Amino acid sequence: MFEQLADVFTSAAFKYLTAVDASPVSNQHEIGGLVNAGIGEDLGTPDDGSQIKIAATLVYLSEEEGEPVIVEDTVTWYDTRYQDPTRSPEWRLYYKSNDVSNRFEPGDFFMIAATHEGTLLMIFCPPGSEYEEQIRTLFGVRDTETNKRGLTGVQVGRPGFALPVRLMFARYGIEIGSDGTDYLELILDRFGATFPKTKDFSKFARDLTREISPVDTPDTALIEWMETEESAFRQLEKHIVQQRLREGFGENGDDVDEFVRFSLSVQNRRKSRSGHAFENHIETILLANGIQFDRGAKTEGRQKPDFLFPDSKSYSDTSFPGDKLRILGAKTTCKDRWRQVLAEAKRIPRKHLITMEPAISEAQTQQMEELQLQLVVPEAIQASYQPAQAEWLMSFRDFIDEIQSIQR
Repeated sequence: MFEQLADVFTSAAFKYLTAVDASPVSNQHEIGGLVNAGIGEDLGTPDDGSQIKIAATLVYLSEEEGEPVIVEDTVTWYDTRYQDPTRSPEWRLYYKSNDVSNRFEPGDFFMIAATHEGTLLMIFCPPGSEYEEQIRTLFGVRDTETNKRGLTGVQVGRPGFALPVRLMFARYGIEIGSDGTDYLELILDRFGATFPKTKDFSKFARDLTREISPVDTPDTALIEWMETEESAFRQLEKHIVQQRLREGFGENGDDVDEFVRFSLSVQNRRKSRSGHAFENHIETILLANGIQFDRGAKTEGRQKPDFLFPDSKSYSDTSFPGDKLRILGAKTTCKDRWRQVLAEAKRIPRKHLITMEPAISEAQTQQMEELQLQLVVPEAIQASYQPAQAEWLMSFRDFIDEIQSIQR
């Protein structure tokens, strides 16, 4: 049901950046070695042998930045020896100065992948970081050593590693093409060229996938609904943004401040919408399974767990058995925000947190376990975790079964 890497990418490779690749002193802005790693064949060769411009998404991930830094740009694939026909070609990838290239440095981990649409995804992050581990895991090279001489090719077509690929990259804010399904006409018929309420759009996404049962396969339903909503929303967003750009900003169409405000509103809408959509779909699945709960109920002080079981009235009743109380936090990505759940609902020592984040480090899941935070991860995404971690993780089905057993 879920995609293989080969459904999204034609080839991929990785390396740690050298001084020539990344040093601002060298000022070359070139990365070599792509031909030997196999990815160069997918970039092609120009008819006149000179150069090809390729659309690329460049991403820099780091804990210091907090949010991913993403730049849509073009890179140039060219032969440095084009002017000397007596020598064999030497192909390099030239990148321009931008918000991403100004951040990466020698030693950083670098993953490059060519998509079926003919574009490139270029991801950079600090070496040894959790981001590196996650990106390695998504590409199936968690334990693959780097070729010291250049890039190491990735076998994107290897069987047995099916994951919700596009959705997992969307967790970093990375949009990779589309699955080919066009929802725009249906969206415009239903809502027009405006952003609807998230709750209404979530229901629209579920209506597009009626064949999925939230009772029989809650984990699959959650992923499929999130993937569908993510894809549909980006199509609507692209339509609205393009329309707005054509109109211009301000009376003369060139008001920079108004453009910046519009750009920020787009980014903020993306962040808040994804979290609300996640909660909307969780709520629908819980209701379908006959679970009693309150969403956003207050506990002590101003704490408001995402989901409280069975309800706030029972939680406030000190005579209600504490072992029949549960909370479920919901975060599409964890990072350090998972600790927020620990402060919610003092009567419930063991907390639950559901997330879509792949390949969280063993050190972090060990901390969660020690602090009595049980991580709930949809089944398909658990494939990105180490086997020892997967034994400890709960699926959404496992969580629902536990709640049903205490509410009977």
